[in-house]
Amino acid sequence: MSVSIRASGVEKSYRDGERLVQVLNGVDLEVQPGEFVAIVGPSGCGKSTLLHLLGALDLPDAGIVEIDGQGLSDLGPRRLAAFRNRTIGFVFQFQELLGDFSALENVMLPGRIAGQSSAVAEKRARGLLEEVGLEARLDHFPNQLSGGERQRVALCRALFMEPPLLLADEPTGNLDPESGAQVFELMLDLQERHGTTALVVTHNPELARRCGRLLTLEGGKLHAERR
Repeated sequence: MSVSIRASGVEKSYRDGERLVQVLNGVDLEVQPGEFVAIVGPSGCGKSTLLHLLGALDLPDAGIVEIDGQGLSDLGPRRLAAFRNRTIGFVFQFQELLGDFSALENVMLPGRIAGQSSAVAEKRARGLLEEVGLEARLDHFPNQLSGGERQRVALCRALFMEPPLLLADEPTGNLDPESGAQVFELMLDLQERHGTTALVVTHNPELARRCGRLLTLEGGKLHAERR
């Protein structure tokens, strides 16, 4: 299952004291269902801001963001939260796992919040963790896992509800090069097998070029990769 993404004329600015900082300045983007797109660019250029807008964590000052034809600005807070929960899986640089929960319990969490029984959620979580090679680490807590293992747990949690859209914000930024490459390879593999539309923000252009399409955010706008 996958969805399309369309952004048109998206603008976003922030206040820095009395100064207004324009971060995004008319961003246009189209992503086809099942496509894997990477966005690169210098620190502070607005990559994470754009991802938050595409993931309905924030709304643009101007312009349109649509997921499968649904305009996000047209939804009220409650409908927006429900849409985000059933449509989008998020992976962040620092994982944001719950320290008092085991790997298995962290992955089960979205299902339990959605009202699934413990047995149903556990079966799904076990299957995902086995899929990423963590069958021997189910009962380990985040502080007992390596950075790469924690990121694999976070990826499983993001995919638990089988969202048609996966958004990843610097998923390898806190990992050593070898672990980062392994996690990125795993993301590519899972995205292909699950047929999910995926968009990843990364500082690593070498990894990004392994995606189906590479875009650069520069000057508040998106540009196709220059070859």
